[in-house]
Amino acid sequence: MSPSPRSYRKKPAPSRRSGDPQRRPRPTGGNEFALPPGSAPALPAVASFSELDMPEGLLTELAQQGVTVPFPIQAAALPNALTGRDVLGRGRTGSGKTLAFGLALLARTAGQRAEPRRPLALVLVPTRELAQQVTDALTPYARRLRLRPATVVGGMSINRQAEALRGGAEVVIATPGRLQDLIERGDCRLDQVRTTVLDEADQMADMGFLPQVTRLLRLVPADGQRLLFSATLDHNIGLLVRQFLHDPAVHSLDPSAGAVTTMEHHVLHITDTDKRSVITRVAARDGRVILFLDTKRGVDRLTRHLLTSGVRAAALHGGKSQPQRTRTLDHFKSGHVTVLVATNVAARGIHVDDLDLVVNVDPPADHKDYLHRGGRTARAGGSGSVITLVTPDQRRDMVRLMADAGITPRTARVHSADPELTRITGAQDPSGVPVIISAPPAPPQPRRGGRAARRPARSRRPGR
Repeated sequence: MSPSPRSYRKKPAPSRRSGDPQRRPRPTGGNEFALPPGSAPALPAVASFSELDMPEGLLTELAQQGVTVPFPIQAAALPNALTGRDVLGRGRTGSGKTLAFGLALLARTAGQRAEPRRPLALVLVPTRELAQQVTDALTPYARRLRLRPATVVGGMSINRQAEALRGGAEVVIATPGRLQDLIERGDCRLDQVRTTVLDEADQMADMGFLPQVTRLLRLVPADGQRLLFSATLDHNIGLLVRQFLHDPAVHSLDPSAGAVTTMEHHVLHITDTDKRSVITRVAARDGRVILFLDTKRGVDRLTRHLLTSGVRAAALHGGKSQPQRTRTLDHFKSGHVTVLVATNVAARGIHVDDLDLVVNVDPPADHKDYLHRGGRTARAGGSGSVITLVTPDQRRDMVRLMADAGITPRTARVHSADPELTRITGAQDPSGVPVIISAPPAPPQPRRGGRAARRPARSRRPGR
């Protein structure tokens, strides 16, 4: 049945005493801040979706999608989020956070209609890929309730996004930079947003988006609902919690990829001279794999080498246009491409069913990057392995990183022809027959004239 009309509690205005050291969250081991206890106890978790007060359309769509039993983060967070209470949730990537906030957001927006340019619900995410993934996950449920979602990200036509907002969109999924652009153009206002979600808040902080996120949150009514989900909770997230969440129900589940029992962690010691051969044989395995590197140039160089060697590989990094990135991901998810060679742009926001291997060709910079890269496998109860290739000069840093991540990996010294490499990764010799992958389409050329052409150029922001 449809939810009854909701009453929204009035929140106190955000505190401006940010300089008061007594109000600052204190670290509790590692880099995490002390979780706020909340003055009211959280509602108990549910065992099934049918126990929740949600519109019948959502329950019907869940059944049609084959989603029968809620994941732990959903079972814990949804009872509280559906009442309108703020929620602070920690759960590793792939733990089911999207439906944990998405079902509540849609249920609480059901039956309402947005005015032009004035959405009723907002989901902020750090990357274009994650925005598209959230949109894809929520669209079937939104359609059941006749709600109109709009995706607002950089790299795509801003005029089309403005048109979608002018037509009325109840739910907006956005990256911070592009949303700010649309607000500055007068194409979006946030004064009627009743539910705001920050997804992967820690990555937004790591990528330098906190000033933008803070500005956007100040445009949202202070008495609305805030749902913040993150894989890790450090001091920067503590600042957001203190300023914008009121008496949140706190749910800390699946603290890191390192705690997932279905995920294996391997550190393989190799020599510099044998590294490319090791990578090539691992990439030629049966089944899909993501190879993570540090730089765009390194990604492009390795992709060319793998294609020449007979491996169906494609590159994904921030230097690609959004249509190219979308096409590459579609090829990888469909199996047309079996190896995704990527920078950290693929470390979040990418869900691929049955992906059982992630390889750190270049070791990540810190433990959080490691956990998020590894979170591409062993998702939603599946299993998988994370392999990190380590040369002699990287060993000491890798020991420290694994300690920070709370992981004790299995270690081995291998070479490219080693049977142990094959046992761990499925490595095999490539065909040697060069492969040509059809190129993603070129980005559309901007239309001449019109409103956008008359606007002065703006400097590029992060978050687009």
